Amino acid sequence: MAIYGIGNPLIDFLCYADESDIDLLSLHKGTMLLIDKNKRSEILSQMENRQKTISCGGSCPNTMVTLRMLGIETTLAGGVGNDEYGEMYRQRLRESGVTDETVTFNAATGTSIILLTDDRERTMNTFLGANRMFDENNVNEKSAASASIFYFTGYMWDTDSQRRAVRKALSIAKANNVKVAFDLADPFAVGRYRSDFLDLVENSADIVFANSEEARFLFNNYDAYECCRSMGKLAEIAVVKNGKNGSYISDHGKMYEIPLYGTTKPIDTTGAGDTYAAGFLYGYEKGYSPEVSGKIASFLAGEIISQLGAQFSSEKAEDLRMKITQLF
Repeated sequence: MAIYGIGNPLIDFLCYADESDIDLLSLHKGTMLLIDKNKRSEILSQMENRQKTISCGGSCPNTMVTLRMLGIETTLAGGVGNDEYGEMYRQRLRESGVTDETVTFNAATGTSIILLTDDRERTMNTFLGANRMFDENNVNEKSAASASIFYFTGYMWDTDSQRRAVRKALSIAKANNVKVAFDLADPFAVGRYRSDFLDLVENSADIVFANSEEARFLFNNYDAYECCRSMGKLAEIAVVKNGKNGSYISDHGKMYEIPLYGTTKPIDTTGAGDTYAAGFLYGYEKGYSPEVSGKIASFLAGEIISQLGAQFSSEKAEDLRMKITQLF
């Protein structure tokens, strides 16, 4: 069985930026902002002469691609446009082996302009494009029902259509005993939909991922450990990532502290949380305990922040898969 994910396929523009760029563009560093075409043009104009790379991204897609490259069957559903970026994205899915259930709409493929400052923080500016058109009618019921895990992120709550699609997939999961994994994804998303997210954590999700900032917004508590304890009272497995301090896991109420693996001086933090989720779900699917799954997740997150971009090459993924078997 495959892990089934509904997410936002996005083309990432990774640009090196100065603090003055962030201020000039009136952006909040380290967060994700939904933007329209005009704001996208403004940011790209500001970054026109800066070094940049273009790659396939999106939070849930990053997780699905990483899992597949580690050997776990995955399926990705979402919306792409009928443009060159849409074809670029589908080609990436073919190359990585992810089952492609994206739907092509008469719209532009979504993009995310990621501004990377000297402190290695990334500020994401997301134009959803065709993703906004993905609706409940686009959910493949057979794929959702036959999955081992349904995975989605809080970003899906930013459009009514995608919210309906996730709600449908959640009802299918419940009817077919499919586990549900939910990543809160962004502190501002938690702020916008706090009551909905608390309901999802308590009544729909089996596994919940959050970073310390997202958990703080959810529980109004600055203590990551206590936030994880609180979330662990609502969901079977709760994970709170705490940056350089590692992460915490609540497994049916039992708490574990997971150490940080890898560098404390990252090259690029884009995709760190997505990769952590992939590592945890990889361990979970392979039958490791949540504690060991957390260590695998921390190890892989440490590897992804040591390179540019949010996805591993096939060669790197194969090397990491071998290291996981040796280390854990």
